[in-house]
Amino acid sequence: MALLRITLFGRVRCTLDNQELTGLDARKVQELFIYLVLHRRRPCTRDALATLLWGERETAQAKKSLRQTLWQLQNALDGATSPTGPLLCATADWVEINPAATLSLDVEEFERAYAETRQVADHALSPEQVAALRHAVDLYDGDLLEGWYHDWCIFERERMQGMYLAMLDKLVAYAEHAADYAMGVHDCELSLRCDSARERTHRRLMRLHALAGNRTAALRQFELCKEVLACELGVEPAQRTVALYESIRGDRLGTEE
Repeated sequence: MALLRITLFGRVRCTLDNQELTGLDARKVQELFIYLVLHRRRPCTRDALATLLWGERETAQAKKSLRQTLWQLQNALDGATSPTGPLLCATADWVEINPAATLSLDVEEFERAYAETRQVADHALSPEQVAALRHAVDLYDGDLLEGWYHDWCIFERERMQGMYLAMLDKLVAYAEHAADYAMGVHDCELSLRCDSARERTHRRLMRLHALAGNRTAALRQFELCKEVLACELGVEPAQRTVALYESIRGDRLGTEE
Protein backbone atom coordinates (compact mmCIF):
# COMPACT_ATOMS: atom_id res chain seq x y z
CA MET A 1 0.00 0.00 0.00
CA ALA A 2 1.39 3.41 -1.02
CA LEU A 3 2.18 5.77 1.88
CA LEU A 4 1.15 9.38 1.54
CA ARG A 5 3.46 11.86 3.30
CA ILE A 6 2.32 15.43 3.81
CA THR A 7 4.57 18.25 5.02
CA LEU A 8 2.89 21.53 5.91
CA PHE A 9 5.62 23.34 7.85
CA GLY A 10 7.51 25.59 5.48
CA ARG A 11 6.90 24.64 1.85
CA VAL A 12 3.97 22.31 1.23
CA ARG A 13 5.09 18.87 0.04
CA CYS A 14 2.98 15.81 -0.71
CA THR A 15 4.65 12.57 -1.75
CA LEU A 16 3.31 9.11 -2.48
CA ASP A 17 5.97 6.44 -1.85
CA ASN A 18 8.64 9.19 -2.04
CA GLN A 19 7.38 10.43 -5.40
CA GLU A 20 5.88 13.91 -5.71
CA LEU A 21 2.10 13.61 -5.81
CA THR A 22 0.82 14.98 -9.11
CA GLY A 23 -2.52 16.67 -9.65
CA LEU A 24 -2.22 19.20 -6.82
CA ASP A 25 -0.71 21.98 -8.90
CA ALA A 26 -3.92 24.01 -9.13
CA ARG A 27 -4.00 26.33 -6.12
CA LYS A 28 -7.66 25.69 -5.23
CA VAL A 29 -7.15 21.92 -5.38
CA GLN A 30 -4.19 22.25 -3.05
CA GLU A 31 -6.01 24.64 -0.74
CA LEU A 32 -9.04 22.37 -0.46
CA PHE A 33 -6.86 19.35 0.27
CA ILE A 34 -4.77 21.12 2.91
CA TYR A 35 -7.83 22.55 4.64
CA LEU A 36 -9.39 19.08 4.84
CA VAL A 37 -6.13 17.62 6.14
CA LEU A 38 -5.81 20.25 8.87
CA HIS A 39 -9.45 19.69 9.89
CA ARG A 40 -9.27 15.93 9.47
CA ARG A 41 -10.92 15.17 12.82
CA ARG A 42 -14.33 16.36 11.65
CA PRO A 43 -16.19 16.34 8.33
CA CYS A 44 -16.87 19.65 6.56
CA THR A 45 -20.14 20.59 4.90
CA ARG A 46 -20.07 21.34 1.20
CA ASP A 47 -21.76 24.67 1.88
CA ALA A 48 -19.06 25.70 4.34
CA LEU A 49 -16.26 24.71 1.96
CA ALA A 50 -17.86 26.54 -0.97
CA THR A 51 -18.20 29.70 1.12
CA LEU A 52 -14.68 29.41 2.51
CA LEU A 53 -12.94 28.93 -0.84
CA TRP A 54 -15.26 30.79 -3.24
CA GLY A 55 -17.06 33.23 -0.99
CA GLU A 56 -16.78 36.00 -3.56
CA ARG A 57 -18.95 34.08 -6.02
CA GLU A 58 -22.69 33.46 -6.20
CA THR A 59 -23.80 30.40 -4.21
CA ALA A 60 -24.57 28.27 -7.27
CA GLN A 61 -21.25 29.11 -8.92
CA ALA A 62 -19.32 28.48 -5.69
CA LYS A 63 -20.89 25.02 -5.33
CA LYS A 64 -20.09 24.23 -8.95
CA SER A 65 -16.47 25.23 -8.42
CA LEU A 66 -16.34 22.99 -5.34
CA ARG A 67 -17.68 20.01 -7.32
CA GLN A 68 -15.08 20.53 -10.03
CA THR A 69 -12.24 20.93 -7.52
CA LEU A 70 -13.34 17.83 -5.59
CA TRP A 71 -13.28 15.85 -8.82
CA GLN A 72 -9.72 17.04 -9.53
CA LEU A 73 -8.67 16.23 -5.96
CA GLN A 74 -10.18 12.74 -6.09
CA ASN A 75 -8.24 12.05 -9.27
CA ALA A 76 -5.01 13.28 -7.68
CA LEU A 77 -5.54 11.04 -4.65
CA ASP A 78 -6.56 8.00 -6.66
CA GLY A 79 -3.42 6.05 -5.69
CA ALA A 80 -3.55 7.06 -2.02
CA THR A 81 -5.89 4.42 -0.64
CA SER A 82 -6.04 2.47 2.60
CA PRO A 83 -7.63 -0.81 3.76
CA THR A 84 -10.60 1.25 4.91
CA GLY A 85 -11.26 2.81 1.52
CA PRO A 86 -10.32 5.95 -0.41
CA LEU A 87 -8.52 8.80 1.31
CA LEU A 88 -11.15 11.36 0.36
CA CYS A 89 -14.74 10.68 1.41
CA ALA A 90 -17.50 12.80 -0.09
CA THR A 91 -21.29 12.60 0.13
CA ALA A 92 -24.00 14.91 -1.16
CA ASP A 93 -23.56 17.14 1.90
CA TRP A 94 -20.24 16.31 3.57
CA VAL A 95 -16.56 16.05 2.67
CA GLU A 96 -13.72 14.68 4.82
CA ILE A 97 -10.38 12.93 4.84
CA ASN A 98 -11.02 9.29 5.75
CA PRO A 99 -10.33 9.31 9.54
CA ALA A 100 -9.12 5.69 9.37
CA ALA A 101 -6.70 6.31 6.51
CA THR A 102 -2.97 5.80 7.02
CA LEU A 103 -0.87 8.83 6.19
CA SER A 104 2.20 10.61 7.50
CA LEU A 105 1.52 14.22 8.50
CA ASP A 106 4.11 16.44 10.17
CA VAL A 107 1.45 18.58 11.85
CA GLU A 108 -0.15 15.51 13.43
CA GLU A 109 3.17 14.39 14.97
CA PHE A 110 3.81 17.95 16.13
CA GLU A 111 0.42 18.29 17.82
CA ARG A 112 0.73 14.88 19.44
CA ALA A 113 4.05 15.76 21.11
CA TYR A 114 2.56 18.99 22.40
CA ALA A 115 -0.58 17.33 23.77
CA GLU A 116 1.33 14.52 25.48
CA THR A 117 3.75 16.83 27.32
CA ARG A 118 1.89 20.08 27.98
CA GLN A 119 0.75 19.00 31.47
CA VAL A 120 4.11 17.50 32.44
CA ALA A 121 6.37 19.59 34.68
CA ASP A 122 9.59 20.61 32.92
CA HIS A 123 11.88 18.81 35.36
CA ALA A 124 9.68 15.68 35.28
CA LEU A 125 9.99 15.03 31.53
CA SER A 126 11.09 11.50 30.70
CA PRO A 127 13.86 10.89 28.14
CA GLU A 128 11.16 9.65 25.72
CA GLN A 129 9.15 12.85 26.17
CA VAL A 130 12.23 15.00 25.68
CA ALA A 131 12.98 13.08 22.47
CA ALA A 132 9.38 13.58 21.30
CA LEU A 133 9.60 17.32 21.94
CA ARG A 134 12.95 17.50 20.19
CA HIS A 135 11.51 15.69 17.16
CA ALA A 136 8.49 18.01 17.14
CA VAL A 137 10.55 21.22 17.10
CA ASP A 138 12.75 19.71 14.39
CA LEU A 139 9.62 19.19 12.28
CA TYR A 140 8.95 22.93 12.43
CA ASP A 141 10.83 23.67 9.24
CA GLY A 142 9.37 27.15 8.91
CA ASP A 143 5.92 28.55 9.70
CA LEU A 144 2.85 26.58 8.72
CA LEU A 145 2.04 26.97 5.00
CA GLU A 146 4.58 29.69 4.30
CA GLY A 147 3.41 32.03 1.55
CA TRP A 148 -0.30 31.40 2.19
CA TYR A 149 -2.34 34.34 3.47
CA HIS A 150 -5.93 33.12 3.73
CA ASP A 151 -7.65 34.02 7.01
CA TRP A 152 -8.12 30.39 8.04
CA CYS A 153 -4.47 29.70 7.30
CA ILE A 154 -3.20 32.65 9.36
CA PHE A 155 -5.22 31.45 12.37
CA GLU A 156 -3.75 27.95 12.11
CA ARG A 157 -0.24 29.35 11.59
CA GLU A 158 -0.44 31.44 14.76
CA ARG A 159 -1.80 28.46 16.71
CA MET A 160 1.10 26.25 15.58
CA GLN A 161 3.64 28.97 16.29
CA GLY A 162 2.30 29.26 19.84
CA MET A 163 2.69 25.51 20.32
CA TYR A 164 6.21 25.61 18.90
CA LEU A 165 7.28 28.35 21.30
CA ALA A 166 5.67 26.56 24.25
CA MET A 167 7.56 23.35 23.44
CA LEU A 168 10.82 25.26 23.13
CA ASP A 169 10.13 26.88 26.52
CA LYS A 170 9.71 23.44 28.02
CA LEU A 171 12.93 22.17 26.46
CA VAL A 172 14.84 25.25 27.62
CA ALA A 173 13.61 24.82 31.20
CA TYR A 174 14.50 21.13 31.08
CA ALA A 175 17.97 21.95 29.76
CA GLU A 176 18.56 24.45 32.55
CA HIS A 177 17.41 21.91 35.16
CA ALA A 178 19.81 19.36 33.64
CA ALA A 179 22.61 21.95 33.47
CA ASP A 180 22.81 21.44 29.71
CA TYR A 181 23.31 25.14 29.09
CA ALA A 182 24.54 24.81 25.51
CA MET A 183 21.35 23.02 24.45
CA GLY A 184 19.26 25.58 26.31
CA VAL A 185 21.02 28.40 24.49
CA HIS A 186 20.39 26.65 21.17
CA ASP A 187 16.66 26.33 21.87
CA CYS A 188 16.44 29.97 22.98
CA GLU A 189 18.01 31.00 19.69
CA LEU A 190 15.40 28.96 17.80
CA SER A 191 12.69 30.72 19.78
CA LEU A 192 14.09 34.18 19.03
CA ARG A 193 14.41 33.27 15.38
CA CYS A 194 10.65 32.79 15.44
CA ASP A 195 9.90 35.89 17.57
CA SER A 196 12.88 38.17 18.08
CA ALA A 197 11.01 40.46 20.51
CA ARG A 198 10.02 37.68 22.91
CA GLU A 199 11.32 39.16 26.15
CA ARG A 200 10.79 35.99 28.17
CA THR A 201 13.22 34.17 25.91
CA HIS A 202 15.79 36.96 26.15
CA ARG A 203 15.66 36.64 29.93
CA ARG A 204 16.08 32.89 29.80
CA LEU A 205 19.03 33.28 27.45
CA MET A 206 20.63 35.81 29.81
CA ARG A 207 20.29 33.30 32.66
CA LEU A 208 21.71 30.42 30.67
CA HIS A 209 24.75 32.42 29.58
CA ALA A 210 25.34 33.51 33.16
CA LEU A 211 24.91 30.00 34.57
CA ALA A 212 27.38 28.73 31.97
CA GLY A 213 29.91 31.24 33.26
CA ASN A 214 29.66 33.57 30.28
CA ARG A 215 28.75 36.80 32.07
CA THR A 216 29.78 38.96 29.10
CA ALA A 217 27.37 37.15 26.77
CA ALA A 218 24.59 37.46 29.35
CA LEU A 219 25.04 41.24 29.63
CA ARG A 220 25.31 41.57 25.87
CA GLN A 221 22.02 39.69 25.53
CA PHE A 222 20.32 42.31 27.66
CA GLU A 223 21.56 45.06 25.36
CA LEU A 224 20.30 43.13 22.34
CA CYS A 225 16.94 42.63 24.04
CA LYS A 226 16.72 46.35 24.78
CA GLU A 227 17.56 47.21 21.17
CA VAL A 228 15.04 44.77 19.67
CA LEU A 229 12.20 45.86 21.97
CA ALA A 230 12.83 49.52 21.13
CA CYS A 231 13.02 48.85 17.39
CA GLU A 232 10.09 46.45 17.02
CA LEU A 233 7.71 47.47 19.81
CA GLY A 234 8.85 50.90 20.91
CA VAL A 235 9.11 49.83 24.58
CA GLU A 236 11.75 49.45 27.25
CA PRO A 237 12.59 46.08 28.88
CA ALA A 238 10.28 45.06 31.72
CA GLN A 239 11.41 45.62 35.29
CA ARG A 240 11.85 41.88 35.65
CA THR A 241 14.36 41.87 32.82
CA VAL A 242 16.22 44.88 34.22
CA ALA A 243 16.35 43.22 37.64
CA LEU A 244 17.87 40.09 36.13
CA TYR A 245 20.43 42.23 34.32
CA GLU A 246 21.39 43.97 37.55
CA SER A 247 21.68 40.62 39.34
CA ILE A 248 24.00 39.24 36.67
CA ARG A 249 26.06 42.42 36.54
CA GLY A 250 26.45 42.32 40.31
CA ASP A 251 27.17 38.56 40.38
CA ARG A 252 24.00 37.97 42.40
CA LEU A 253 22.16 35.59 40.07
CA GLY A 254 19.59 33.56 41.97
CA THR A 255 17.67 30.45 41.09
CA GLU A 256 14.55 32.17 39.71
CA GLU A 257 14.06 33.41 36.17
